[in-house]
Amino acid sequence: MNGELNALLEKTGELKEITDRYGKKILYTEYGDKEIYLSESGVGEILAAGAAQRLISAYGVEAIINFGVCGSLKPSHSLKKTVLVKGVAHYEFDTSALDGCEAGKYDFLPSVIIPTDEDLIRAALSINPSLEQVICASGNKFVEDKNFKSYLRETFNADVCEMEAAGIALTCHANGVPCLMVKAVSDGEGGAAEFEATVYEASRVYTDLVMNLIKIL
Repeated sequence: MNGELNALLEKTGELKEITDRYGKKILYTEYGDKEIYLSESGVGEILAAGAAQRLISAYGVEAIINFGVCGSLKPSHSLKKTVLVKGVAHYEFDTSALDGCEAGKYDFLPSVIIPTDEDLIRAALSINPSLEQVICASGNKFVEDKNFKSYLRETFNADVCEMEAAGIALTCHANGVPCLMVKAVSDGEGGAAEFEATVYEASRVYTDLVMNLIKIL
């Protein structure tokens, strides 16, 4: 969303706006010897998957760093805390009525957890070793209900939740492109009201990490 993207734009150099053949605006800049393509995916798994595929197909990106905010499933997570997503559970994917498979499990993956790239995680930890690695529950729903948060935590051992990570992780996996997800906690028990109040400030906390990570890749 704009609030998530704008926080990072403050750290970049001069930006060039590209309108691709799909009519989607992409921002381009150079940072050291790197070329950076910035895309606002929109909300939800389908839009996020489409944005990731567009970056891969149209621009040939070598890695995708997804950044944004998330909701906490653990009381110990303070607002604006930055975390690294080591794996994603797509909690809405469920074929159990057909094959008895557990919710969230894709047949081409060994578990319900879709992993992110270990090399990129190590690179991020070399910048900030104190970053917590988390499991993210992802689905097309803004999760506010406390009982549902408990379900996600207990069923998938998830620490945070949001609405785009599964779409991006699956798209990157299908294309053989490494991805990393850097998230900042924007809401907890306060739900939607807390999110609206903190989304921009929460987004600002990971901007230095993302830019420093791009520099060393």
